[in-house]
Amino acid sequence: MPSRAPTATTSNLVPPRQPLSLAARAAIATGFVLAGFLGLVGLTLSKANQSRALSALQERLQNDTIALITNFDVNRFGKLLPPDTLPNPDFSRPGSGLYAVAQGDDNYRWESSSAIGRDFSFLKPLEPGESTALVGPVDTRMGRLYYYSYGVALDTAEKKSVRLTVTVAQTEDQLEGDSAGYRRTLFAWLSILGVMLIVLQFLLLRWSLTPLRKVASDMTRVERGDSEHLDSQYPLELTSLTERINVFIDNEREQRTRYRHTLADLAHSLKTPLAVIRSQLESTALDDASRRSSVLDQVRRMDDLVAYQLSRAATSGRQTFASAVPIAGHAEDLVQSLEKVYAAKNVLCEFDIDERAVFYGEQGDLLELMGNLLENAFKWAGHRVLLVVKSQATTARQRTGLWLSVEDDGPGIPEDKIEKILQRGVRGDERVQGHGIGLSIVQDIVHAYQGELLVDRSPELGGARFSVSLTPA
Repeated sequence: MPSRAPTATTSNLVPPRQPLSLAARAAIATGFVLAGFLGLVGLTLSKANQSRALSALQERLQNDTIALITNFDVNRFGKLLPPDTLPNPDFSRPGSGLYAVAQGDDNYRWESSSAIGRDFSFLKPLEPGESTALVGPVDTRMGRLYYYSYGVALDTAEKKSVRLTVTVAQTEDQLEGDSAGYRRTLFAWLSILGVMLIVLQFLLLRWSLTPLRKVASDMTRVERGDSEHLDSQYPLELTSLTERINVFIDNEREQRTRYRHTLADLAHSLKTPLAVIRSQLESTALDDASRRSSVLDQVRRMDDLVAYQLSRAATSGRQTFASAVPIAGHAEDLVQSLEKVYAAKNVLCEFDIDERAVFYGEQGDLLELMGNLLENAFKWAGHRVLLVVKSQATTARQRTGLWLSVEDDGPGIPEDKIEKILQRGVRGDERVQGHGIGLSIVQDIVHAYQGELLVDRSPELGGARFSVSLTPA
């Protein structure tokens, strides 16, 4: 029988790699930056100490050379006499690493006690007044050397001159020993400083990330139902984020509440039509034609109720991250459609739309809002309708608000009936003809976007004016 194809097991599955936390990322990045910075500091200080040590060595060798020159003398026969005293006792100590060599006319040569047995054949005599800068390190049989040479002319009693070149040399070992000690000390202190900075950085990171941990803790409390919002005090950088999270939480709860109320309203609204249908079907007093007509009326009524409640439930409401929907193009499309429907009335619709005005929300909500208000105005207008849309700037937010009004030259609405028209909770089966058509949907949309609907008399056309004000999320 064919062998079974191998199947993946849980043990073969590689668990996904967990992303690094912000603290870990910051600690790693800071560690690399700190290591690089302290390394550059150590290298710079080491180079500076090396340069300083070379300058000090040159100055010391130069001083010893001049001191030796002053101790040389010439007898009356023009013969050079060695110095009686040496400026540095290391010249007299063999193996000290500090050497002195003098070269003069007639193959004169003098070496300090420390230089006896050493090979200085590489040295060249200099002309009087000529000197060398610090030379080295030079590879010799004695090791690597630094040396300084100076040429002079010593006068005799007979006014003759005798040339002399004095060289003072020092091994590199002594200089490197001093530099190595300095580097060890520097490395120790920089290591201590690095550890202190890492500990300090860890404490600063922990303190700086405390507000983020507080946000996560508050979010957990909101999820458990222990709190309604993120209500703690946060730094300025997090305030804008937490405010938008609170708005998002409110929108989500409002949407859930709207769905729940819509279902309850729908169930309540359908009770009466269903009871009528049931009674009609159970009644024997009516003929089939009357019964059929009555049932169809109730079915149509139920269909209208379902469509109305679904429209309420579909309202998105104010959104924190909604895109901007332009107003002008949609307003023109709606008016063109209404002009065809009410062509017999010959209604003229005028626009006063701010080019900067936009609607932050779902396009369907904008069309439903403007469509109901414009259709209401077209139905009751004599010949004129005015649509005004303005952008409302705010100083605290980047988004702009929206002010929209629809006016007509119809009979208007008496002041004593305005409050009744704007009462919330009016169901689809309770709507009256005229200005009440679609106002329930308009009210729901305005409430979902936390706006305000105002009804008064148009100061320009004399009829009704419906004004909607929406503030930014």
